[in-house]
Amino acid sequence: MSRLGTVGFVGLGVMGSALSGHLLRAGYDVVGYDIAPARLAEHAAAGGKPADGPADVAAQAQVMITSLPTARALSEVIRGDNGLIATPRAGLVVLETSTLPIEVKEGARQVLAAHGISLLDCPLSGTGEQARRGDVVAYLSGDEAAKAQAAPVAAAMTRGVHDLGPFGNGSKMKFIANLLVAVHNVAAAEALLLAGRAGLDLATVLEAVGDGAGTSRMFEVRGPLMAAGDYQPSVRTEVFEKDIEIITAFAERLRVPTPLFSLASVFYRAALAQGRGDEDTACVHEVLKQMAPG
Repeated sequence: MSRLGTVGFVGLGVMGSALSGHLLRAGYDVVGYDIAPARLAEHAAAGGKPADGPADVAAQAQVMITSLPTARALSEVIRGDNGLIATPRAGLVVLETSTLPIEVKEGARQVLAAHGISLLDCPLSGTGEQARRGDVVAYLSGDEAAKAQAAPVAAAMTRGVHDLGPFGNGSKMKFIANLLVAVHNVAAAEALLLAGRAGLDLATVLEAVGDGAGTSRMFEVRGPLMAAGDYQPSVRTEVFEKDIEIITAFAERLRVPTPLFSLASVFYRAALAQGRGDEDTACVHEVLKQMAPG
């Protein structure tokens, strides 16, 4: 066993595999599970230990991370036949990194607490590609003792951990961050389309604008994908649509107008209507192209 101990991981997709890789390189033993056999094989090839299910992961770790696409997936991890409450391990801390409605995470927290398991709300800000480079930050919230136990693990797989206090504040911060991501991504697409039609070299545009006041992280991360027409997914558009729906409902409950976000959302839905759900969200550049004559 590693001197740092064993960390559990459930959900070894684009984001999860990147994060578990950082934990392995940091010196942790990582026992992982995913419903896709190919991802389990990739985990083993990277030096991780495959598990039979969430309960098997929990049995071997004091801290476990979940990186899941939907509320249904989280429910299955907790309540399924091989889920966490099937054979609960008291004292386990779960870092829940998915982007889900706060009420879903709160419900999960209460169910697990009844079995002696602490759930922390800890969504991450960054794309899958950024996760591979270690360029994501964690928005950590929840029980203070559980946060102290899990913080070194969160730090090992990210470039920064922001302790945001009580449970749910992590998700609230992620919603704010993703509102800006949605707007900035469409803004980058619009700017690059205009630059291209103006006859500017897009590589030069990326360098010059990226060095000035007009830049944004989305311009820097997704601008090159737009310039190359390369939409291999780091964050699939159909997954980001789930985030858009969550943010929309969150803002509506608080009765806060979000006109720029609402307008930007139209372009992601247009991308879905064009069959681009499996493409990276940078594909909004193509949506705008189709709107431009010539």
